[in-house]
Amino acid sequence: MAENVTKIPVKIQEKAASVPSTTQAWAPFLSLRREMDRLFDDFGRGFGQFPTRSSVFDVEPFWGREMTWEAAPAVDIAESEKAYELTAELPRMDEKNIEVKVANGNLIIKGEKQEEKEETKKDYYMRERNLGSFERRFEMPEGVDADKIEASFKKGVLTLTLPKKAEAQKPAKKIEVKAA
Repeated sequence: MAENVTKIPVKIQEKAASVPSTTQAWAPFLSLRREMDRLFDDFGRGFGQFPTRSSVFDVEPFWGREMTWEAAPAVDIAESEKAYELTAELPRMDEKNIEVKVANGNLIIKGEKQEEKEETKKDYYMRERNLGSFERRFEMPEGVDADKIEASFKKGVLTLTLPKKAEAQKPAKKIEVKAA
């Protein structure tokens, strides 16, 4: 019995001036804060709490948060002799809501989920909406043939195959180490 596998088009964009994302723009400040926190942690051992020290419950601003599973699904990456393969589980999503593109040497996966559930019974009415989107960017390794990247979506799993160029598939040459 043949199973349905849907092919997703991979868009390739020409290089354009890169605009840093909001998270990238604030990254130096977050890095500075973490380094200062580490400095005060080292300096203040045994002296009590410092006002600048972050706790387990400390909340970073929305632009500095680590992405959660809901915001950015986990991706498994495997390398074979001929290609790289990325696999992402995207439950409750349709292939029409997933976009894969290559731009400025990056592989970009975007998705948007829009679920709406409505239930009417004799004594109640319920309506729920579940909206969300994500974007993952991966810097492509050298030797990937960007024109031959394939994307497929089957049963909530996105699989991307990034074939290597012929010169990148050559086996490694072993060099013998001689005693001096």
